[in-house]
Amino acid sequence: MASPPTTGPVMDTYARFPLQLVRGRGVWVWDSSGRRYLDCVAGIAVNTLGHSDRSLRRALGRQLGQLQHVSNLYRIAEQEQLAAAIAAKSCFERVFFCNSGAEANEAAIKLARKHGHGVRGIPAEEPPLIITAQASFHGRTLAAVSATGQPKYHQGFEPMVQGFRYFPFNDTAAFEALLAACEAPGPRVAAVLLEPLQGEGGVIPGDPAFFARVRQLCDQHGILLIFDEVQIGVGRSGRLWGYQQLGVEPDAITLAKGLGGGFPIGALAVKPAADLLRPGEHASTFGGNPMACRAGLTVLEQLERRALLPHVSRMGELLQQLLSELAARHSTLFEGSRGWGLLQGLVLRPGAGITAPELVKAAMAEGLLLVPAGPSVVRFVPPLVIQPRHLRHGVACLERAVQSLVAQA
Repeated sequence: MASPPTTGPVMDTYARFPLQLVRGRGVWVWDSSGRRYLDCVAGIAVNTLGHSDRSLRRALGRQLGQLQHVSNLYRIAEQEQLAAAIAAKSCFERVFFCNSGAEANEAAIKLARKHGHGVRGIPAEEPPLIITAQASFHGRTLAAVSATGQPKYHQGFEPMVQGFRYFPFNDTAAFEALLAACEAPGPRVAAVLLEPLQGEGGVIPGDPAFFARVRQLCDQHGILLIFDEVQIGVGRSGRLWGYQQLGVEPDAITLAKGLGGGFPIGALAVKPAADLLRPGEHASTFGGNPMACRAGLTVLEQLERRALLPHVSRMGELLQQLLSELAARHSTLFEGSRGWGLLQGLVLRPGAGITAPELVKAAMAEGLLLVPAGPSVVRFVPPLVIQPRHLRHGVACLERAVQSLVAQA
């Protein structure tokens, strides 16, 4: 029997914490009772510039007074400007816009299938294969969740969309064996879809040597290499794009979350060889509307104007240091920390006696908002404008939370 609803007429699709946030400013949010919290969730890696950012408020206010939505039946100046900005700052040349990361990955999956049939010559009766990693996360739509290498997300929604194969992330030998088996009957693999850093899967950075080998094999076979940068892209790693941390260029990339700074947007950016979708083959009513693209343009402008990329690198180093020191002080509970920039994970030891959701809840009681990445990793994804004093305050809150859980054990 389904559990009773906890949010009135809102469908009960989230295991929500008993907290209602009503306003925010910078890295701080306040709940309905007036209590303040340090927000190291940022809408799950979304609020790049923090809450109620002045530049974003002004830009969107002006845009709302000019043009909020038309249709992709017509040219949209802000869309073309944002596509040009992404192209100028990356290795890609053209961009399709949508509304979310899941939609961006849907577009990438359709692109991969078209490449498989039209370029690799996979027979029409065969589903082109897309290789993804175990512990990956690519979204909640049926195709995106099929691409996700975590069976818990599949349960209750079977059968999954055909054509996905999985291997252990960063495991070169396993990838080579899977690719060889898939290709044994002839061309069957259309694309490899990977996160440069697995976020939901436990904050696991990609291994540059592994990614270099994947790139080499994709080139040899004529397979598209697509990176899902929905969470790590747009500056969160300390580089504008996650692929820059690996020294490997993909053929296409999916973006969302931080690109809009809190305003919904998604994107698929491609190199010329992956620019295969034609009029009528894919679309989005709201995708690339003037408001969303103005938000994206503002985020990219502010990342450069405020020199936020080197700032993120410095803050990431400080956060990793603070978390490592905390882990050393509580070595029976924590293995350490890992991540890039301002996507960091504090890793619980097996048998620690506490779970990541329990620690997140205890931290909330101390005025710190965090998000689990599975049962054993606590994730920090704060706004990119966070300062050293905020990080020190946050880790002090986390220390108190740890102490409270230990005292209760």
